[in-house]
Amino acid sequence: MALPKYKDKDAGVVLAFNGQWVSWTHTAIAYTAFLSAIIVGCGLHYRKIVQNEWYGYPDEWFPSVSATIGDRYPERSFFMFFIAITSGPRFALVGLWYLLTARSGNVLPKAIALTGLIRTVTCGGWTYITSTDDHQWHDILMISYLVFTIPWTTGCIALSPPTNPRAIKYRKYLAGCFFGTLVPLIYFFIQHKVHRVAGAYTMYAFFEWALILFDVGFDAVTALDFDTFEVTVRDVKGASKGVNTSSMPTAVLEKEKERATAGVYSTAFNLSDGLDIAADVYHGFVFWSVLTSLGVVIWYFPLWHMGISGYEAFVMSTVAPVLLGIKPLRSLIVKNQRIAHLVASLAGLLAYQVKDPAHRLFTVGFGVWMGCLAWAATLHSDSVQPARLEARILAWTIGLLMSSIAKFAWHTNNPIWPIMHAENGGLNGTGLVLAVLAAFRFTRRSPLQSGGDVGVENKRGSALLAALGIGGLFFALHSLLSDTSTMILWVWDGYPIRGPVSNVHAWYTIAAMTAGLVIGVLRPSFVTTWTAYGVACVGAAVLTVYSQWFGYYGALTLAIYLMAVSIPLIANAAKKNVAVTFGFGFFLYNLLVLFHVWVVAYAFVPGGPLVREHTDWIMVTMMALIGAGVFDLVWQNASSSNTDRRRAVRRRPGNMGHRKYHLGALGLLNVFFLCASFLRFPTNDYKPYHGKDRLFTAGIWTIHFSLDNDMWSSEYRMRNLIKELEIDVIGLLESDLQRIIMGNRDTTQFLAEDLGMYVDYGPGPNKHTWGAALLSKFPILNSTHHLLPSPVGELAPAIHATLDVYGSLVDVFVFHSGQEEDPEDRRLQTEYLSKLMGSSPRPSVLLSYLVTRPLEGNYKTYVSDVSGMHDVDLTDWDRWCEYILYKGLRRTGYARVSRSTITDTELQVAKFVVPDAQAEVEAAWDATAEVRDRRVQEHVVPEGWRFPALFRGEGVRGHRYHVFNEPRYYNY
Repeated sequence: MALPKYKDKDAGVVLAFNGQWVSWTHTAIAYTAFLSAIIVGCGLHYRKIVQNEWYGYPDEWFPSVSATIGDRYPERSFFMFFIAITSGPRFALVGLWYLLTARSGNVLPKAIALTGLIRTVTCGGWTYITSTDDHQWHDILMISYLVFTIPWTTGCIALSPPTNPRAIKYRKYLAGCFFGTLVPLIYFFIQHKVHRVAGAYTMYAFFEWALILFDVGFDAVTALDFDTFEVTVRDVKGASKGVNTSSMPTAVLEKEKERATAGVYSTAFNLSDGLDIAADVYHGFVFWSVLTSLGVVIWYFPLWHMGISGYEAFVMSTVAPVLLGIKPLRSLIVKNQRIAHLVASLAGLLAYQVKDPAHRLFTVGFGVWMGCLAWAATLHSDSVQPARLEARILAWTIGLLMSSIAKFAWHTNNPIWPIMHAENGGLNGTGLVLAVLAAFRFTRRSPLQSGGDVGVENKRGSALLAALGIGGLFFALHSLLSDTSTMILWVWDGYPIRGPVSNVHAWYTIAAMTAGLVIGVLRPSFVTTWTAYGVACVGAAVLTVYSQWFGYYGALTLAIYLMAVSIPLIANAAKKNVAVTFGFGFFLYNLLVLFHVWVVAYAFVPGGPLVREHTDWIMVTMMALIGAGVFDLVWQNASSSNTDRRRAVRRRPGNMGHRKYHLGALGLLNVFFLCASFLRFPTNDYKPYHGKDRLFTAGIWTIHFSLDNDMWSSEYRMRNLIKELEIDVIGLLESDLQRIIMGNRDTTQFLAEDLGMYVDYGPGPNKHTWGAALLSKFPILNSTHHLLPSPVGELAPAIHATLDVYGSLVDVFVFHSGQEEDPEDRRLQTEYLSKLMGSSPRPSVLLSYLVTRPLEGNYKTYVSDVSGMHDVDLTDWDRWCEYILYKGLRRTGYARVSRSTITDTELQVAKFVVPDAQAEVEAAWDATAEVRDRRVQEHVVPEGWRFPALFRGEGVRGHRYHVFNEPRYYNY
């Protein structure tokens, strides 16, 4: 059939209406769906739909969207009826938008149209699968909807026809309101869900409804564009062909759109360029993964030798760039970058296949050596071209961001580390394949110079000052930003929660790092000023001195600065003698790494007492070194003439097209992080194993920094044993892993989330201890952290926590005593802790590492009238370190479980019944030793009080009841 001619408007037309009615229909029905539901809901079930899991009316007085549309009949039916009708105009709206914006050879309109379709489907998902039907799938589809809203919104702004400046303006305003609303929305949700603040959910509901209004309003703006259509569909004004009927110049409108979308959609997407950037970023991720793994595999050896082992020398693997001072070798590496990068990736990531710990360390050390050498050579080679150099530096720094995000998604372990494998959640094989492909893609371009000296103009300033800056910068990035929870744990000080939490607020760190990178690229001249440096120094001081939210604000300030200043500092270092800037720079970095350990390990290293507990000295040194690098940049700028600066500007290439891909990579990584954050959001489903019996099982375990005897990360194996023993409250010792040498990890995050437990990390990494942590199935109402007297030896950490156990207040103490070589320290610590326990009038349990023999020495102070505590088993003669003491509780059982190869210390557990009536409480306090220690046979004990039979005899996986060969039971 022949199509009617364009001018014959009525030919073949049965029905014709203006395209804007699609938009108005969609807007009216969508708003009707939500408004009818809230009107009917408030009229019929007001008090029920404002009720949440913690509070009801009058504390909460405005219903959330989910409660309104999903919980009650008939408001749920009203909503579903109208939202179903909305789907027709919605699909038509997406289709018309595609027809309006489609251009031959332009992929973006197709991508945005696909995004709009997926977004519409996910909208149907979360509206028809309500939180009452299936809370998990409702949330997954809701988050997916929000995720796809990001490209839909920015893409619509980028594709807005230049014929309609009013539509562009409205889209920018509504998009800004939509994304701006997400910040208070998340804040009040956390206040409700985590902190249980009365009224917070009402505030959350207001922002949730605002999102609906802004979201539908954004799509309603299409009415201003669709008036150019009439349906059959025919374009009656020519806007879909790019004809500009507006008085405002098209170039001005395009510039406004580019500014609104940060230039991400400013030019056509090129698949090859996109793959280049993806490969570059992943290759940077591989470098940081291998570098951050080196400390962990080194730490294994002094850990088992209980002192310097000699393997610590591998920390110097990073100084390989010093070899680039040899001109023939520099030329060889520069000309063979692909081999160097490929060898670095293969060695670092294949190390997990090496079973012998020493050989695995050698392999990782070689990977770090080659990685540092290859990256320094690449940066040196590309330093003559600013755009290419910037792309390399962004790959390196975004790789760090990706490493931090991957660690968050894997509960602070990197899935491609050599301490990971399939059995403990590793993705080493997948990571290796991608790394090889990325290395080939990363090195596909020829080097820009052969390895000779860089041009004379790039030698201004001092290579030594640049090296100082590199040393301080890399230490700061590694020690503070290689894991999102590190700085949060610096400011953690116990319950009630008064600061950020690792699995809830970690995105703030990622957002700060992202903002810093954007500032460093777009405004490098700002971050290299003394004003910016001074602000960063204040941030570092606030982080070091203060806790809670104020301390974390200092951390975020420092994070922004470190990521921003990394761009000009690394660029400056690449243009000088890289043997000095990176070789000597990494040497200084290594000295800071050792300093970073010495402040805690002072009792085991030569000269350690000189730097004992001086994290403040580390921060001052770090910022001073960065300041030296900044001084070099300021000096160069001051010494350059105006003519030189003008020439530099003229020589700078105008094509910085890589930036849009890097910004896109940053956006995608942030979206991935938010999805991981959603999956890790605490469920508050903390149920004890034997609630009907008012019984809780307590345990103490020295976990040896979560590295097993074969150098594998041991969280999964620990989780399995804790779960199978049905432990409700457990103290973990040697649990602070937030240092470079330990991988900046936090085992408690995985255990707490997987087992459904509250967690108190204990004294943070800036408190200079080996760590003490508490995990509990019961709410932790209050906790205080103590550093016990240690005039000579290592610091002794303690946690004093009050738990709500079946409605009764029970105190739990977790404590790690000083080492055997310092008897005076241990005596002072014994007196301190005994008085602390004695000061509690509540039933109490001590989960501890005491370094004393039963019934001898300091033991008699721990178990005394001063503390009021009793030994869990007076006849257990084989103990030396771990002890469980108690008072005011009915102790019903005690067992010792062998460790297998998880650590070097067994797991001790005890069962207690919390007295219910006052008479039982008094009986527990007043029971004589004879009554208290009366042993009974297992069959006498109620079944709910018994230990699992799984570990009898040979047990499972190397875990069994040992010493007694069976659990002991008591009754009185």
